[in-house]
Amino acid sequence: MRKPDSKSVRLVLALMIPILVLSLPLSIFPDAFTVVQQRVVALFLFAALFWILEPVPIYATSMLIIVLELLLISDSSLMWLRSEAINYGREISHREIMATLASPVIMLFLGGFFLAVAATKYRLDTSIAGVLLPRFGRNPKIVLLGLMSMTAFFSMFMSNTATTAMMLSILVPVLGAFAKEDKARVAYVIGIPVAANIGGMGTPIGTPPNAIALKFMVDLPIAFGKWMAFGIPLVLVLLLIAWFSITQLWTIQAKSVELSMPSSVSKSPKALIVYITFVLTILLWITDFLHGMNSYVVALLPVGIFLATGVLNKEDLKLISWDVLWLVSGGIALGLALEQSGLAVTIIDQIPFEDFPASVVLVCACLVGLLMANFMSNTATANLVLPLVAALGTSVSGLGEVGGSAHIILATSLSISLAMSLPISTPPNALAHATGVIQTRDLIKIGLLMGFIGLLLILMLNWILVSTQFLQHS
Repeated sequence: MRKPDSKSVRLVLALMIPILVLSLPLSIFPDAFTVVQQRVVALFLFAALFWILEPVPIYATSMLIIVLELLLISDSSLMWLRSEAINYGREISHREIMATLASPVIMLFLGGFFLAVAATKYRLDTSIAGVLLPRFGRNPKIVLLGLMSMTAFFSMFMSNTATTAMMLSILVPVLGAFAKEDKARVAYVIGIPVAANIGGMGTPIGTPPNAIALKFMVDLPIAFGKWMAFGIPLVLVLLLIAWFSITQLWTIQAKSVELSMPSSVSKSPKALIVYITFVLTILLWITDFLHGMNSYVVALLPVGIFLATGVLNKEDLKLISWDVLWLVSGGIALGLALEQSGLAVTIIDQIPFEDFPASVVLVCACLVGLLMANFMSNTATANLVLPLVAALGTSVSGLGEVGGSAHIILATSLSISLAMSLPISTPPNALAHATGVIQTRDLIKIGLLMGFIGLLLILMLNWILVSTQFLQHS
């Protein structure tokens, strides 16, 4: 008899609990629950289990969420599932659910992906690295700092997965120069994913949790430049701490190292368009207070320019990370269901958060985000956690002491980006682990250390932002 494969088992397990929740009588739930909210609970569990067990790709789960919301809880759902009963609850507009596929957050990421694909195609990334890396000399520790700095910089504007792949390819000839027993091999390889994970915290497009956080910070939106004003200092401090920690945990024995890579810059007309557009887009993002365009509008400029000038063609469009866009849109749709059905507030109301100090609630939210993201995609974690955190921020009056809704969402999203303790925590970790140079225990060692230190820094940053009312200033 043929045994069922692991994917089939995971699929059955992931479906059992949501189906069970849907089959339960409404009387089992708290009095405030409606039929629509019961279905949203099932959708939430469906998303969580499918994102954790991955019986289908995580981007496919996101699309399933959107489809199921349209079928089960929208104002254009299946007629047999709709009811006029008082406890049925509020249906969600099918237009709003579909609009998550073209949310401003999606457009922000799309613009970032266009910049990244163009930069890679015309070798802007390797040209910058080739020009700057030799400036760090031949001291192995300083060269490592240079590699980590470049990785963090690229990760602010490019996919951290693509950045990690590029920087690891640069390392291949360098690793061969180190003796096999030299811990420099581990230090250099592990420094790349750590820097990529940290660098993504510097801008709203650096990592999906940042963009998802912006979606829920409706009461106190943060402009691109303002995010960078606190994000980049945080990245710099974390990067220096990570570099120092890595050099202490894995002693580098070699006395010198040399990185040789091409530093030529393409001067073709299309390459010049890429360079100018890249700089112009970043400048417009930073100076939004001067021209009045928000970051979402600015993000579409490179899309229009690159397509109109032929810088990117239809073959290049296949290189866009459409799966990430779908993954984020599914999370936005889940957040929409939690918010508009009233479920998020209902759940928060069932827990006596008023009995806890505001600082404890803030720390717990950050810890939950950090722990979950170590075992599943940080995007999936943000999709699950941030809608509930947003409801928590608006429902618990005491959170005003730590900045309120916007601050707890920001702190939680940054904490999620700190998760890097396992090969499965982030794609950069998986790429570095696949080299065979580092082991899981190496990632656990640096990941736990950076998670603890980073969490303290984020809480300190939140205190500074609240004390100075930085986010409130226009």
